[in-house]
Amino acid sequence: MKFEETYLNDNILDALYDMRFEEMTPIQEKCIPEMLNGRDVLGVAQTGTGKTAAYLLPILSMLDDGHADYPDGCHIDFPQEAINCVIMAPTRELAQQIDQAMQGFGYYLPNVSSVAVYGGNDGNRYYQELNALKTGASVIIATPGRFISHLTMDNVDMSRVSFFVLDEADRMLDMGFSDDILKIASFLPKTCQTVMFSATMPDKIEQLAKTLLKNPIEVKIAVSKPAEKIQQSAYVCYEAQKLKIIEEMFKQGDLSRVLIFAGKINKVKDVYHSLLRMKINAGQMHSDLTQAERDEMMFRFKSGQVDVLVATDILSRGIDIDDIAMVVNYDVPRDAEDYVHRIGRTARAERDGRAVTFISEEDIRYFLQIERFLEREVTKVPLPEGIGEGPEYKATRPSFGHKRGRGRWKNNRKAKIAGKGKKKGKGEAKRKANSPS
Repeated sequence: MKFEETYLNDNILDALYDMRFEEMTPIQEKCIPEMLNGRDVLGVAQTGTGKTAAYLLPILSMLDDGHADYPDGCHIDFPQEAINCVIMAPTRELAQQIDQAMQGFGYYLPNVSSVAVYGGNDGNRYYQELNALKTGASVIIATPGRFISHLTMDNVDMSRVSFFVLDEADRMLDMGFSDDILKIASFLPKTCQTVMFSATMPDKIEQLAKTLLKNPIEVKIAVSKPAEKIQQSAYVCYEAQKLKIIEEMFKQGDLSRVLIFAGKINKVKDVYHSLLRMKINAGQMHSDLTQAERDEMMFRFKSGQVDVLVATDILSRGIDIDDIAMVVNYDVPRDAEDYVHRIGRTARAERDGRAVTFISEEDIRYFLQIERFLEREVTKVPLPEGIGEGPEYKATRPSFGHKRGRGRWKNNRKAKIAGKGKKKGKGEAKRKANSPS
């Protein structure tokens, strides 16, 4: 289905045309029409399915129109001087990415403004946020902790919010933001349209959805398999052998643009310090670091000043680093979706990549579950000589192989956009947002 077949307005379609987006992804095809009809939406979809555009595009279209007339006869106005939409994200990094997408999709919307609100900033940034909140930015993109701070200081008027979005809701609950989300939601008008996206659907998410959403449309997009370009392999080993395997791997010249995932902060720290003792140029990323320290480490890794970055799952979703050569799972993720998120950091932007997983004896059952999901057996690599034998990879083996006129994509759209050149240059939207993800 094409974007032109929806009721998105012309200004949104112009930006999409500018960015060469024509076909919708499955999550967009199912969510956009329902949101334009005023329905609450519960979406289960992972990063990379286009979920950001699935909620941003209909919201921006309605805000640009200035009002919405829903099939049930409800009419809602969206005043320019008010906060009309609040989007919650679990991390600063995701909030920044949503804001970047907002700038691209909203490039031809001069009356729709946004501000990203998150912690770890200096005083100047705080006062910029405060000014935007007081003057009524159309869209607020915020992390729960920082937004609660503004709420308790009476910096935010939520009385005219019409859209409330929870992106990566499962991560927010995992990070302990459940009470914050409920408190923020308590300030919303009863007529507010609520949208929730989550990569997984545990009981706690279902309960939150029942609390916040009104008769929602449920949209589930199956977890996609890892890209075929990722060369997946695994070592079946004991915990004490893992660092020796890494040392041998890096002796073979594999020391460049490597991301190592470990499940716990203490393990990240242990692996990081062990790598330093091996004279490996390594860094670490976890929630014990300050925001400034995390930003500095990310800059050093992206710029090539650090060869190997050891991280918790804080980097497994939504972080765009296109040239990761290899991902190492120091331990096995507890479900297939986390595995896909982790190894999906490599083989991006048409590049090849490797994913290596260390399977300890207690993790064998989890990796068998991952192989069932993948519908294939991941190659098991023999352990390097001199470190002994690993545990036997045994268990029940997995079995594999089982309209509105405004919305038309007119031939003269290119000329139409050129006509808007007096306001903004053609192609600028593409530089603001690289993909509707």
